[in-house]
Amino acid sequence: MLLSSIKNNLDELIDLLNQFSNEEYSKPCFQLSNSSIGEHTRHIIELFQCLDKQYESGILNYDDRKRNILIQTNTDFAIQQILKIQNNLDKGNKKLLLKQKIDGNEIETESNYFRELLYNFEHCIHHQALIKVGVLQFETIVVDENFGVARSTIEYRNQCAQ
Repeated sequence: MLLSSIKNNLDELIDLLNQFSNEEYSKPCFQLSNSSIGEHTRHIIELFQCLDKQYESGILNYDDRKRNILIQTNTDFAIQQILKIQNNLDKGNKKLLLKQKIDGNEIETESNYFRELLYNFEHCIHHQALIKVGVLQFETIVVDENFGVARSTIEYRNQCAQ
């Protein structure tokens, strides 16, 4: 169920990216503190890529990523990366050691693959909400009302409507 939810969510992102020219995609947005929709998309993609690439070693560090500029400037390339992510999600659950530097101190904590998939899913939705704010500057871009909205919020709204 989690995998299908992630894949559907990433499909929504692909649908949105298909509407952008590369110029629009990489244009700084005042509403996003002058970052671009492409930069937020790159961030989503690279965290999923980290989880995929570091899965085998069992040591996960989201700060250890390439920050590939092509992902944030070329929608076709970004879409190719999303498709690769979707095709590589289905892995067995296993323990992972999560490492991160906070205020100069390295923190280590235990996690697992499924927990990190859930984190990436929620992280993706969070950045999609920001992307949705940036989309407001483009009159021709159509975005679904539930894009960037947490699944629990969508379910709550549906219950209230009944």
